[in-house]
Amino acid sequence: MKRMALIIISFLLLFIQTPVSAEKNNDKQLKAAIIIDDFGGGTGGVRDFLEGDIPITAAVMPFTEHSRKHAEWAHKNGIEVIVHLPMQPKKGKRSWLGPKPITVDLSPKEVKQRVKEALKSVPHAVGLNNHMGSLAVEDEDIVRAIVEVAKEKRLYIIDSGTSPKSKFPEITKEMNVPLLKRDVFLDDISSSSHVRKQMRRLAKITEFTGSGIAIGHVGVTGKICSVGIFQSMEEFKQRNIKIVPASKLFSTQLTEQYLIP
Repeated sequence: MKRMALIIISFLLLFIQTPVSAEKNNDKQLKAAIIIDDFGGGTGGVRDFLEGDIPITAAVMPFTEHSRKHAEWAHKNGIEVIVHLPMQPKKGKRSWLGPKPITVDLSPKEVKQRVKEALKSVPHAVGLNNHMGSLAVEDEDIVRAIVEVAKEKRLYIIDSGTSPKSKFPEITKEMNVPLLKRDVFLDDISSSSHVRKQMRRLAKITEFTGSGIAIGHVGVTGKICSVGIFQSMEEFKQRNIKIVPASKLFSTQLTEQYLIP
């Protein structure tokens, strides 16, 4: 009889404690951001992402035919917008950068002017990341000019990770500008199975560090990228990883002090 009573009491205690445990897990919910580059340019996957139910972060190329349209479309649907700032790479065609790119032959004043013009071209932008830029991100004067505009306009920066010698980390730290770095490229190989594989990699990084950032693209690989991402959502739900706008990966205190006007 005593044994039966103990079993019943143990069961009741477990039942009572379950909501508390669930609440603790929710408090520690893992967060990941999926930044989709090249809005404003390519059309593949654009509607999938901008009309879908995943809170991606839309990185919009400035100075293109659809820059404003895609930024407005994203904002209307509650999707966070950032400027996908074209910057000079070590290799590649100049045409890949589009109009008014940030190149190493520009003066700091010219760089600032182009960044400000890019912001006007992409309404509702709250941050920026670099399009290509393996050469330009290594130039201290160029990067400092970009960071100064970001500080003035209260923008966060995502380093797309195109060079291990990027000056963004040291200069943003010096100037107290919010910075995060890309962890995973999703569609560097054009197949939905590869995108799913990279999404699993994002999940592992997020579980290990508490947060993670992946970058994919619209355009040529856009449809493939969107399919792979949407197919991965159930696994992310099971692993208790929430997809959030990139700004939500920064600390609440930083958001309140810096990102909110």
